[in-house]
Amino acid sequence: MLQRDYIMRLIEEFLAALQRMLEKKEFTSRRETLEKLYDQYVGPHDFYHMATLDDVFKALAGEDAEHRAMKIQMLAELYYYDAQMETEPLRKMLLQKAYAMYDWLQEHEQTYSPMRVKRVEEIRKAMSINDK
Repeated sequence: MLQRDYIMRLIEEFLAALQRMLEKKEFTSRRETLEKLYDQYVGPHDFYHMATLDDVFKALAGEDAEHRAMKIQMLAELYYYDAQMETEPLRKMLLQKAYAMYDWLQEHEQTYSPMRVKRVEEIRKAMSINDK
């Protein structure tokens, strides 16, 4: 129970930090903050930003189930917002990774999340716009 509470607090802290990053007006500042969020919450930005999905899941395989799910949720959000600051084809790659992370969560997490369902729809729309 304590570990679950800790994970929930960590996710809330992460989402608050992400929200503060989004409020920054300057692109460079937002980019730097996003990179710090990768480093602080999931691991090295340089690795996760460009890693394949297989490499990402291999890197997270050593985590216990709860921490892995937490990091996948955080990565999904990071990839989603990272994609908003990139151009094609990197934008599409990041959206695909975000979608895959949310898809994994939908399959493996036992809790329903309306935010997750909404985000999956947003990603689908963004990817279909890019395909046209």
